[in-house]
Amino acid sequence: MIDGAYDYLIAGGHRLRLRRLGEATPDKPTLVFLHEGLGSITQWRGFPADLCTATGLPGLVYDRYGHGGSDPVDQPRPDDFLEIEAQWVLPALLTACGIARPVLVGHSDGGTIALHFAAFFPGRPVACVTLAAHVMLEPATEAGLAGLKARWQDDPDFAARLARHHGDRTERLVLGWIDAWTRPSMRGWSMLDRLPRIRCPVLAIQGAEDMHGSSAQLEAIRTGVSGPADTILLPGCGHVPHLEAPEATLSAICDFLPRRI
Repeated sequence: MIDGAYDYLIAGGHRLRLRRLGEATPDKPTLVFLHEGLGSITQWRGFPADLCTATGLPGLVYDRYGHGGSDPVDQPRPDDFLEIEAQWVLPALLTACGIARPVLVGHSDGGTIALHFAAFFPGRPVACVTLAAHVMLEPATEAGLAGLKARWQDDPDFAARLARHHGDRTERLVLGWIDAWTRPSMRGWSMLDRLPRIRCPVLAIQGAEDMHGSSAQLEAIRTGVSGPADTILLPGCGHVPHLEAPEATLSAICDFLPRRI
């Protein structure tokens, strides 16, 4: 769990909650953590602090619009909600926080946002680290969404756990997010055509047992980006590498960053 005081600022027209880790200095890049589709600052648990300590880099963790302690989200989300985060909200946040050299660390939707940002602004990120990012919808992704919808409907403990992080906005967040990914206009969604614009180094990590995507996601990232790309498939790991295989995930990132930045 990430404890301590939070800061708030306006970015992209919304009040966002954030937490700074360590002391930012001009000579060091900053690790910027982008959570999953139903995530928040607190759902990262101790991973951001552990990675900042291991790398000696400062960090920024924040709740996206609609999540955690940030402003509630409007419904319905547009089909391009991830692109909006990458093209408008994230740049505004980085500017407001004085972060000129971000290393983006994104989980699931957050990883996809990181890749979109790197494609929209090829010269801005120092590097991207993605954990279970998706760059296309595939049968495993659609099956994972269906399973999550059923879990929301049938498992009150699941809803209660999410409510500990998102409070009274939980139902709006979950149903709106599921609707955004499962509506007919999103069938065949892909960002493969944007990958060649990514020039910064990329490390893509995925669990071999990820229920939301196959290793085809890693291959698409590796072959699609223009810059150097390392990919790691973690055996016995599901959709949350930083919590299911924290030591392997930390080790991979700590090996990657000194070589690539």
